[in-house]
Amino acid sequence: MNFIDSHAHIYSEKFDADRADAIARAQEEGVSRIYMPNIDHTSIDAMLEAEAKYPQLCIPMMGLHPTSVDKDFERQLYLVEEWLEKRTFAAVGECGIDLYWDKTFLPQQQEALRVHVALAKKYQLPIVLHTRDSFNETYEIIKAAQDGTLRGIFHCFSGTAEEAEKVRELGFLMGIGGVATFKNGGLDKVLPHVSLDNLVLETDCPYLAPTPHRGKRNEPVYLPLVASRVAELMQQPIEEVADKTTTNALNLFKHLP
Repeated sequence: MNFIDSHAHIYSEKFDADRADAIARAQEEGVSRIYMPNIDHTSIDAMLEAEAKYPQLCIPMMGLHPTSVDKDFERQLYLVEEWLEKRTFAAVGECGIDLYWDKTFLPQQQEALRVHVALAKKYQLPIVLHTRDSFNETYEIIKAAQDGTLRGIFHCFSGTAEEAEKVRELGFLMGIGGVATFKNGGLDKVLPHVSLDNLVLETDCPYLAPTPHRGKRNEPVYLPLVASRVAELMQQPIEEVADKTTTNALNLFKHLP
């Protein structure tokens, strides 16, 4: 089986001691590509170093994570645009709104998301959305901007069936990760009612390790555990889950070889 990890911070310092081993483990389990979302100006060098060492396997995106948005966010967004102007990235992201930790900079996060949407349109790239405790706020901005050209992923989707339908109507995909394996994650009530056509798999490593590794460092080798749980909940063969989610990811990031 062939798997694609559509969202992984494999460049994180959490992997500095054994990144090569972690990637080798993932490849042995069939993970053929790892898409890397950027965080902010401090993560770019490490992300691009991972790409340079593992070309065609570790593919970078470019964006500003909402928890890195503060009163000086415009300066960081200028850097994002500079990078998008000078080379190819798989997507704009990760970006969005995060109201879990702090609501202080909600207006700035909303403005930053609108800028990311404009960049995604300008460069004809998909956009990867972070929506922690902020589905409605993020959805309203994307819905208002959707003119038929926007596409992308609601990363780490853990919403309701109604929210899943809203994502589908937008023409976006849902990124499904370790939360699907959590006892009270809620996706057991959602995934039976959606189509594989609307899903991609992700780890969000080093965060959100799936059961039975919950609480430990996550890594791409665990992606088949997510696929297995999705297959169980959707009553589909795991081979079909792997094949369809891989196709969906490749179609979304199709400008790459």
